[in-house]
Amino acid sequence: MILNPETDLELVRHLKAPPAKVWRCWTEPALLEQWFAPKPVVTRDVKIDLRPGGIFATTMDIPGMDSQTGAGCILEVVPERRLVWTDLLGPGYHPAADSFGMTAFILLEPEGTGTLYRAIALHRTPDQRKSHEDMGFHDGWGTAAAQLDAVAATL
Repeated sequence: MILNPETDLELVRHLKAPPAKVWRCWTEPALLEQWFAPKPVVTRDVKIDLRPGGIFATTMDIPGMDSQTGAGCILEVVPERRLVWTDLLGPGYHPAADSFGMTAFILLEPEGTGTLYRAIALHRTPDQRKSHEDMGFHDGWGTAAAQLDAVAATL
């Protein structure tokens, strides 16, 4: 995958957990709720219909702010290797009325006994990319990746 530095953000981590466990943490709602956002944010009401056209939705309770619900459409599923979804579309590929404007790629590759983990966020415009970066993409998604690895280690 060729990234556009003007519109795309990427996080790369080396996780101790193998791809099968990381995959479970991404695709089982009860597991995703445990790590998806940096603490003390609480993730709840996760819905995942793991098929192209299916829903990927979360609600996050952010201390000092209102809850934020985000929903999108799953575009691609390759078990234990690749999960792609976008908030530009809703379930069933219907155009989303309101979206952040992002397509996410979660790429997992075996690496020894662990996983090479790549999380990529594609944005429509450079301004949207910058806004996401300024919101703390690298720190937030990096913290979430460490939490993901800790949850995966318990499986």
